[in-house]
Amino acid sequence: MDQRRKNNRHGYTEGVLSIVGNLLLFGLKYWAGIVSGSLALIADAWHTLSDSASSVIVIGSVKLSSRRPDNRHPFGHGRYQQIASIFIAFLLGIVAWEFLTGSIEKFKAHDTAQFGTMAIVVTVISILVKEGLAQYAYHTYRLTGFETLKADGWHHRSDALSSLVVLLGILLGTRFWWIDSILGFLISLMLFYAVFEIIRGTTNKLLGEQPDKEFISEVKELIKRVSDQEICPHHFHLHTYGDHLELTFHIMLLGSLDIFTGHEIANKIEEALREEMKIESTIHIEPHPDSKEL
Repeated sequence: MDQRRKNNRHGYTEGVLSIVGNLLLFGLKYWAGIVSGSLALIADAWHTLSDSASSVIVIGSVKLSSRRPDNRHPFGHGRYQQIASIFIAFLLGIVAWEFLTGSIEKFKAHDTAQFGTMAIVVTVISILVKEGLAQYAYHTYRLTGFETLKADGWHHRSDALSSLVVLLGILLGTRFWWIDSILGFLISLMLFYAVFEIIRGTTNKLLGEQPDKEFISEVKELIKRVSDQEICPHHFHLHTYGDHLELTFHIMLLGSLDIFTGHEIANKIEEALREEMKIESTIHIEPHPDSKEL
């Protein structure tokens, strides 16, 4: 099984596990929220259900992004991952807004909640399950590079954090009537922050980004290994298409080299990047400034 198929399998597995886990947690949380009258617990349940929707998007994006390159899309369809991540952020933003407005209304009305043992048990289960799903989503993201898995992990992590805050509300609810409303407000802020992080990371990938220093150092070391010429690589730009990466950069060569030698050097570097780092590259050749003195 090639790497692409393995990545797709990881993506499908994460999506299915997330859907099953979220549906079970939604039922438990919603029931406990109705019994206790807790807005925070009910809103937390709807947040969990929204995670199911995001997991459906994950499965769909894996299917679409796995399509092979064609004449209209020569770089493949990997950016369906980024597009899907924006949809997930949009869903999370809706939940955050509903959470915020509901908390404000409950605070104005001086509503309180009656918490019981069941609410505590359900909340603790939610924290453990959601953190487990988040860890698995991040793990599969590191294996595959699929942006939607990272966004889905954010969904799970924010749900685990919100459940943790709800648990604090349960423990303190008998002393402070306003604790449920205030915690609901704080959870909404956490969700808005998750939306911001997802969109920021996704737009950077769509717009193209400057590779980090560690990545550039790795590329420079590879270039130094495969060529015995004096080369000065610079002006790196990385373009992400899901698990397909396109790297463009410049290299400086001595002007005494003929065009065939320069072409051979560039080909060696491109082949090494393809084999060792799974990156397709385009190299622009420039004359070294010192060449004028030769």
